[in-house]
Amino acid sequence: MRSSPHRLRTVRVLCGALLTALATVAALLAATTPARADTLVCEPYGSTVIQGRYVVQNNRWGSSSPQCVTATDTGFRVTQADGSVPTNGAPKSYPSVFNGCHYTNCSPGTNLPARLSAISSAPSSISYGYVSGAVYNASYDIWLDPTPRTDGVNRTEIMIWFNRVGPIQPIGSQVGTASVGGRGWEVWTGSNGSNDVISFVAPSAISSWSFDVMDFVDQAVARGLARSDWYLTSVQAGFEPWQNGAGLAVNSFSSAVNTGGGDPGGPGGPAAACQVTYGANVWQGGFTADVIVKNTGSAAVDGWRLGFTLPSGQRVTSAWNATLSGTSGAVTASPVAHNARIAAGGTQTFGFQGTYSGAFAEPAGFTLNGTPCSVA
Repeated sequence: MRSSPHRLRTVRVLCGALLTALATVAALLAATTPARADTLVCEPYGSTVIQGRYVVQNNRWGSSSPQCVTATDTGFRVTQADGSVPTNGAPKSYPSVFNGCHYTNCSPGTNLPARLSAISSAPSSISYGYVSGAVYNASYDIWLDPTPRTDGVNRTEIMIWFNRVGPIQPIGSQVGTASVGGRGWEVWTGSNGSNDVISFVAPSAISSWSFDVMDFVDQAVARGLARSDWYLTSVQAGFEPWQNGAGLAVNSFSSAVNTGGGDPGGPGGPAAACQVTYGANVWQGGFTADVIVKNTGSAAVDGWRLGFTLPSGQRVTSAWNATLSGTSGAVTASPVAHNARIAAGGTQTFGFQGTYSGAFAEPAGFTLNGTPCSVA
């Protein structure tokens, strides 16, 4: 039985309308689907990398109650924050995002630690998301030390309190006020037993701000809590919750450290010239890599950081002669005690073992303290 022309036209119209509707739905899905899946981190000291250059850490150290953070493309949000601790003591945790090194975990390609005298500026931008029904501060931490250390507690901590909610206060006591970065702050100083702390407390909540970290570092130096030959080891933005805290968010974070001052022999001096030799021994599902980092410049490099990205499917299982931050994706190798300096024209060598799936490939490129290296 043949279909009439009218019926065929009707079918064509209906098919065309259906295809148009499907195209519209596909466009809407494409517009609303994130570029990558958010990453949930629930391990007490678990972390992950965002933007290929910053580390998001859960950092639950003061409580046994569960806490989870979800890393996004630009920051993170606290998705679970159970329990509470007394408000006259330490907080539960410090979920945060950072540039630099924290207990041997270094952000990919960072040029920190850097000597203060070599830093011309350290621009940063932060946007916070706040919630009700919780006791917390929104704190931006700046860590300083006499040495370019990447492990343990640094000598001086600078805390910028962007928001304070509930009956909590900084370590120590208020010693006055100051104008820093064009804003007024309460200034508190004290010690938590392992390091000195200077806190700058906003009189009212600040949701977002772009500023120069060195404005606050200069305050610490002027007050005798640091010296210009010390090192900036990390900058961190997050929250210290005492009670609850789910929903708190760092919507966005950026940090840069611009160098070019004096001290050509220290980290953060002139950019290092470098060459990397990468040798891999590969077997089914596993490999070892021996990495030689050569300083082809005319000045020694102290506190070196070699950044590279492992190809998809590769994961680090162990390392020697270096500490590796991250086990897949963006990785930073930092020195151990005996090989922290690369003399001019000299080399340092480290290695690691890993697993892989699919076809094996070598990293496409390397950076030494943020400067691209040639590959031998």
